[in-house]
Amino acid sequence: MRIGFDAKRAFFNTSGLGNYSRSLISNLSKFAPENEYVLFKNQDKKGIDFTFGSNTRVITPQSGFYKRFHSLWRTYGKSSDISKNKIDVYHGLSHELPVGIKKTNVKSVVTMHDVIFLRFPELFSPSYRYIFTNKYKHACQNADDIVAISEQSKMDVIKYFNVAEEKIKVVYQGCNPIYYDQVSTPYKEKMITKYNLPKQFILYVGTIEKRKNALGIIEALHDGNLDLPLIIIGRPTDYKKEIEAYISKNNIQSQVTFLHGVPTRDLPALYQLSLAFVYPSLFEGFGIPILEALNSGTPVITSKGSCFPEVGGNGAQYVEYGNKEEMIEVLKKVASSVDLRKEMISKGYNQALKFREDKLVADMIRVYKKLL
Repeated sequence: MRIGFDAKRAFFNTSGLGNYSRSLISNLSKFAPENEYVLFKNQDKKGIDFTFGSNTRVITPQSGFYKRFHSLWRTYGKSSDISKNKIDVYHGLSHELPVGIKKTNVKSVVTMHDVIFLRFPELFSPSYRYIFTNKYKHACQNADDIVAISEQSKMDVIKYFNVAEEKIKVVYQGCNPIYYDQVSTPYKEKMITKYNLPKQFILYVGTIEKRKNALGIIEALHDGNLDLPLIIIGRPTDYKKEIEAYISKNNIQSQVTFLHGVPTRDLPALYQLSLAFVYPSLFEGFGIPILEALNSGTPVITSKGSCFPEVGGNGAQYVEYGNKEEMIEVLKKVASSVDLRKEMISKGYNQALKFREDKLVADMIRVYKKLL
């Protein structure tokens, strides 16, 4: 098969959608080398470097017009290039397919990660909701098959876009293999010095935005009189100001540390050094940080509902979103019991094995082959 991908986010997005794109492309190249993979990259500039094999090539806009207006090529001009390159299956990796894809007679797949902007419209501007509702609707209507990254996402696509259930296949995400191995003691010591880490701490990793609820951890620590330092790693948004105001009001500056721009290569050590990873988000399409923590041998505390039990299985402890008393109780229980943490680590590792690359690649290849 010759499989094409929308590679914009693979090359130019450092967060979740970019990680998904890079991981899938790299793993397909490695675990299904019999196919040819074509990456449709909307700009000539280098972008993020990631690994793929000799069975993978990159295509960029060729005309002067589309080189200048590369976003238009991605939406309107790419379909003709997909056809010219005799692609068997084209895969839109992040909710979108180019206009005209149906007319090419090329089979198409689109990955739907989440529809959070429709579930919680109050968190997004009207213009954002309008633009992405139309993009998602176009993709769902024109794709031959839809891949959802969780059962939760599948149910949401059915609900909000009136898609037939049989059109949607759930193919889970994996995480970067750098989380699979234990970091050496000298490297951990290096990280402790580099980030001035306390002897014991709990960890949050993710964009610092309201939906992900990092403030809920801090409120539980304060109201529960828990003497546990918290390290928050992630890209800040305006929500960080709300967190900082609470910290200042309660004079707990020494208990909370923010780290921004932490390189991915440092994260495994930070997970492994932490007492527990806490992810009290309201809603996610998948929740890759949970899987990173499970692979790192770190106990996980996360929210009930959404996709979280799909990822965490019986290896995590679950708390009702926004239930401060329950969060206090679970934090105390996990922090105080070595035996419980060992049990969570063991069960978490077994759960993480369900998301290994070779299995996920096999699932995706089945989706492609079914179309042909």
